[in-house]
Amino acid sequence: MDIAMEKKTTTRRHDLSHFLSRNAGVASIAGFFLCCVVVFSLAAGTFLTSGNLINILRQSAPLLIVAAAMTFVITTSGIDLSVGSVVALVGAIAAIALRAGVPDLVVIIGGLVLGASIGAVNGYFVAFAGMPAFIVTLGTLSVVRGIALLLTQGYSIPVSGTGIFTQLGRGRILGLPAPALIAIAVLLVAWLTLRHTRFGRYVVGIGTNAEGTRRSGINVRRVTMQVYMLSGAAAGLAGMIETARLGSGSSNQGGGFELAVITAVVLGSTNLFGGRGTILGTLLGTLTIAVLGNGLILVNVSPFYTQIIQGAIMILAIWLNTRIFTPQRRKKA
Repeated sequence: MDIAMEKKTTTRRHDLSHFLSRNAGVASIAGFFLCCVVVFSLAAGTFLTSGNLINILRQSAPLLIVAAAMTFVITTSGIDLSVGSVVALVGAIAAIALRAGVPDLVVIIGGLVLGASIGAVNGYFVAFAGMPAFIVTLGTLSVVRGIALLLTQGYSIPVSGTGIFTQLGRGRILGLPAPALIAIAVLLVAWLTLRHTRFGRYVVGIGTNAEGTRRSGINVRRVTMQVYMLSGAAAGLAGMIETARLGSGSSNQGGGFELAVITAVVLGSTNLFGGRGTILGTLLGTLTIAVLGNGLILVNVSPFYTQIIQGAIMILAIWLNTRIFTPQRRKKA
């Protein structure tokens, strides 16, 4: 009897250690996130209030949405630096269209299509022209931001009304902010897609071994292009939510947004070199960034330090990524 109990205990310990070794990155960011929550809860009495927590969810919703799509991009060993500019362009065009009397539903669908179209351009040059994703999306970042500046002439375009579009950023459902519920829905769909569909397995396969995946009969170029289209559509949705929440569209929206998105994804232990992606980690990474930004303000730390801390976290996350995941990939190879 004692031998049987000892075997069960050993098996449980082995399973736990195996689980922790496979999910070391997610476990570490979960621990760091909890530490941040505890520290700010003790340092600022208003941190854990319902109003502040709802505010964190509302403000982090666009970041969550784009980070979910960016997880797919980075898992294929790609990168999309244009998401911040797409947020600005789609948000500005949505505001212009609403002022011109275009119906809300048409504006929303058009914004998603525009974002996906920009993503398709990125995907074409990366997947079919064979250009580096960094160079392509860096160029798109500049072009798209320039178009947004041209259309707005540098001014903010106000949005008024109480229609469907405005509810994207200001509405509430069952007491929860609509942006947060949209973000949760996007994360759930992304998790199911990455973990339980063929498309998700193709994305992981491309990041692990693109040539091997192509030889197994998968259309690698098409899947890669679809991934960038998802990223563009997500950025378009985030841009419309931001415009609805702030009540105006501007070419200045999304400044530095791509840095926050990439930081959240890499911090969540998605492998920067492809082949491994986790939506749960992306959720934790995004919430960690949101909590840090909110908590630092509540404890009266200058907002200028937020960007410094975010950049430092980005460097640390990439360092851990290369130290933890790259050796494992080489060992498997």
